[in-house]
Amino acid sequence: MKIFMTGGTGFVGTNLSRRLLQLGHEVTVVGSSGKAHLEKTSTLHILKADTAVPGKWQENLASFDVIINLTGRTIFNYWTESYKEKMYASRVETTRNIVNALPDSAGTVLLSASAAGYYGDKGETAVDESGEAGSDFLADVCKSWEREAMHAVKKGVRVATMRFGVVLGKGGGAIETMKTPFKLGLGGAIGDGRQWFPWIHVDDLVAAVLFLMDGSGLEGPFNFTAPESVRQQEFAKKLASFLHRPAIIPAPSFLVKTVAGEFGRSLLQGQKVVPKALLDHGFVFRYPTLDEALREILND
Repeated sequence: MKIFMTGGTGFVGTNLSRRLLQLGHEVTVVGSSGKAHLEKTSTLHILKADTAVPGKWQENLASFDVIINLTGRTIFNYWTESYKEKMYASRVETTRNIVNALPDSAGTVLLSASAAGYYGDKGETAVDESGEAGSDFLADVCKSWEREAMHAVKKGVRVATMRFGVVLGKGGGAIETMKTPFKLGLGGAIGDGRQWFPWIHVDDLVAAVLFLMDGSGLEGPFNFTAPESVRQQEFAKKLASFLHRPAIIPAPSFLVKTVAGEFGRSLLQGQKVVPKALLDHGFVFRYPTLDEALREILND
């Protein structure tokens, strides 16, 4: 199949592109850098573009069998009003530009990223795809992001939105960011650590994308999170244990809020997310538990 991928030069996009190419698909990757950490092949095409702005990158979108929309500025930054606008535009405007470029009766498939942050802070309540959206900034971004994607349904497009948990894997993602402080013995829970921590192994994420690609009747929202729910303090303890380090230095809530502002407040929220839609449709997770995921990522 011919596959078009926005945001394809990041950690998730690189892992997904590599697998798609291994399976014999033709992949066009679009990113702001125009560079991808992939071996050059005749079936890989790389475009440099700011997808939040209309441009030549939109040409011939209807000729692709599948469009995978992963674009989004990282949330791991201090959220000034200017940066929040960039976070919003990179997700929402990109998605709008994709849908606007598709003709009626396009007959393609759109798999568009979203995030578990869609649900806001749900405390102890377990949420599946039927759960209500939250009301904070990240939840509002996710709602707008998904709404723009679903407009493609009117054009005959099969649309699935993928609500990602924190992505774990080798060579990138959250683990790569966290390893250094934990190895130095500076790791620990954020706040009281009781907030739920939705996560997914990157290999399961890639497999779930392929599952949605191949499933003709699969549409609407899908939680891309592992079946096992863990609290943030449990995640910190297990990560430290696999790195043979202690996890005894928590980041107090007041300090997180003071240093990281609105982003810090979002880190203190939690969602106990259940991947009901994937499980109900028969998807099997390779790494359903955190122990299995960390063992694969951290044990050479």
